[in-house]
Amino acid sequence: MDPFSLTSPGPVNIDVGSSDVPKPVERRKWTTQEDLVLISAWLNTSKDPIVSNQQKLGSFWKRIKDYFNSSPQLTGFASREWSQCKQRWGRLNDQVSKFVGSYQAALKEQASGQNENDVMKSAHDIFFNDYHDKFTLEHAWRELRFDQKWRSISLPRDGAKEKRKESAETVPDSEEVRPPGVKASKAAKRKKNGNEAAYDRLQSILDLKQNISKQKLLDRLMSKKETLTEMRSRVVLASGVVVVVVGVFVSRVMMISEFSTG
Repeated sequence: MDPFSLTSPGPVNIDVGSSDVPKPVERRKWTTQEDLVLISAWLNTSKDPIVSNQQKLGSFWKRIKDYFNSSPQLTGFASREWSQCKQRWGRLNDQVSKFVGSYQAALKEQASGQNENDVMKSAHDIFFNDYHDKFTLEHAWRELRFDQKWRSISLPRDGAKEKRKESAETVPDSEEVRPPGVKASKAAKRKKNGNEAAYDRLQSILDLKQNISKQKLLDRLMSKKETLTEMRSRVVLASGVVVVVVGVFVSRVMMISEFSTG
């Protein structure tokens, strides 16, 4: 009987053991050691001058996969695909970026007498309150927190909670953060000098106003002094007139007295 006949009375057994359909990649939990090697692979590959801005995303992550799988620190570990490395880095980068903000907030709230352990406990509490999840990647944070390349790419410059697009989706820039150029320095200097000049002008106006007030006060005092002098002169003059009048009067009285006696 034809096994493919629709009128076949029994079930048809088909062998699927030789199917070419690929099996899904087995999900394996990432270890701390794997995380550290992945971070090292990302940092070294992103700082490699061979990596350009126009390099395709797949090529960049394949370089990271090759670095990761060839690391002697992972001897005995099963290899990882570049897509797995990319996905894991996305989570590491996202969680560590958030914890950086939590740690900075804890530092601002640090009270006198608290040590580093107290700050870390406070940072974990802040992270849990903000994101309703525990931070379990402290080993990744300690590896990345001071790296200038990672901070320039992954952390927002304006201090906002919303971080920029996940750096795992872009190829890092090969240029490091540079100090301000000559033009920028001169512009800042001119701005500073302009502010100082405005302050000097304001100070000059205040000094002039203060000097005018002092001069007016001195003029009033001088005017009162002249008035007192005039009053004294008038008193002295009046006293002299009184003395003269009295003297004339006495002289006349004496003359009349002598005339009467004679």
